[in-house]
This record gives sequence, structure tokens and C-alpha cells, in this order.
Amino acid sequence: MELHQIKTYLDSPDPQNRMKAITELRHYEASLVVPLLKQRMYDQEFVIRSFVAMGLGYKRTEEAFELLLDVIEHDKDYNVRAEAANSLSKYGERAIPHLVKLFQQDSHWLVRQSIFAAIDLTKHPEILLELSILGLKGKDPVVKLTAIANLGQLAKTPQASSALELLLSAANSSEGLIRAQVARALRHFEEPRAQAALTKLRQDSDYRVVGATLEGLV
Repeated sequence: MELHQIKTYLDSPDPQNRMKAITELRHYEASLVVPLLKQRMYDQEFVIRSFVAMGLGYKRTEEAFELLLDVIEHDKDYNVRAEAANSLSKYGERAIPHLVKLFQQDSHWLVRQSIFAAIDLTKHPEILLELSILGLKGKDPVVKLTAIANLGQLAKTPQASSALELLLSAANSSEGLIRAQVARALRHFEEPRAQAALTKLRQDSDYRVVGATLEGLV
């Protein structure tokens, strides 16, 4: 699609046309694309705004970065904020402080899951630990399960001791799914306390917990 056609479609009252225009922008340079994406940042359709956020991740410029910061702070739809967080991660190290701040301020599970996926364990184990602690303190079960899984991934890092303490505490949860996830995470640790906790979980009254302790052994 020619650029003049894209501009016409971007102003169309039909959201399908606007979405098609944004998709077609992938063929053009960032310097041309970002100002056009900016025009639809406040589109009434959240799907359009999500496509804009996605585009700002692929067409990276200084202006695009600033626009994404605006999105994560002001957009009212969690789908859009989650997409913007994913796009911000494509900007590398400079995005990390903003993603951490968003995780601290935004408790929606989809936003937090997007941020978890964006943090590189090998480069930022200390940040992953911080976010996992926040996730465990939250109320969303999906985020809690991801936080526990992340703690298991910290077994070979300088944060291993702190991660193990959190897992041992979570092993006493009243929720079977939480205890089962803890059992999976504890398998990454070779410390006697981790093994003792696993032995106890093998006697758990919930079959899901018992099954989790045996995963990988057969």
C-alpha cells in the first residue's frame, strides 16, 4: 500500500481500515512510521492502540520510546499497557527501570506477565528477585505461580539464598497449586533444606503437589 493510501486509511471511521493501515506501515522507515502511529495513540478502539504500541516496538526511535512511556502511564486498557511493556523491552537496558516501575504500580496480571517475560534472568537476577517478591505479595494467582517459577530459576545465581527462603515460606501455603509450583521450583536447589521440603511435600494431601514433586523423576 502506498503511503498516501495508508494516511487515508488511518483517518478512516472504519477500525478495520485503520488496523490495516498500521499493519502496512511495517514496510516503511521508522522516521516516517512513528509520527503516523502517534496519530492513533488515543484511538477509541483498544485493539488499534495495541497495534500502535506494537509498532512502536518495531520502529524504534527516541520519539517512539517516549511515546511508549506515555502509553504505559496513561492508557486505561491493560491489554495496551501490556503490549507497550513488551515493546519497551525491545529497547534494551534503558527500558528496565521503567518496566520495574510499571510492575510496582500496575497490578494487572497481563501487564506483570509481560514484564516478567521481558526481564533477562542472566543479566538481571536481582531485578527478577525483586519482581518475584512483589508478585508473591499480590493477589493474582497467575502472577504468583510465575513468580515462584522464577525463584526456581534463581538457584544458580547470587540471589539463590533469598529465593530459597521465599520458596520455603511459600511451601506452607494453604493453596495446593502454590505448593505444587513450589515443589517444581525446589527441584532446582541442591541444598539440604530444599530437599527436606521436597520430602515433606511428597507426603502432601493434595495429589497435584505430590505429582509435582515426582515430575522429572520418571
